[in-house]
Amino acid sequence: MPYLRPYRVAETSTTTGTGSITLAGAVTGYSSFAADLANADTATIVIEAIDAAGTPTGDWEICDTTFTSPSTLSRGTLRDSSTGSRINFSAGT
Repeated sequence: MPYLRPYRVAETSTTTGTGSITLAGAVTGYSSFAADLANADTATIVIEAIDAAGTPTGDWEICDTTFTSPSTLSRGTLRDSSTGSRINFSAGT
């Protein structure tokens, strides 16, 4: 079976609101979106809010995205979320 990328991508962001996400770098042990996607590639992603202690807050979203090089993900079609609608992420990582 061929290896399909991206496979293990995780990045941090401090973006707030419901719009596009500006990526801030790969989490240790994971790839960055820029390493695995070309400009305008699409993927389905999970976005999860994490508090200052590194604990998930319970706010999460699954959506389609388009990657814009070097570090932006536009939030497209919402697939699911912790609230049933787009998550308005507050300040934090």
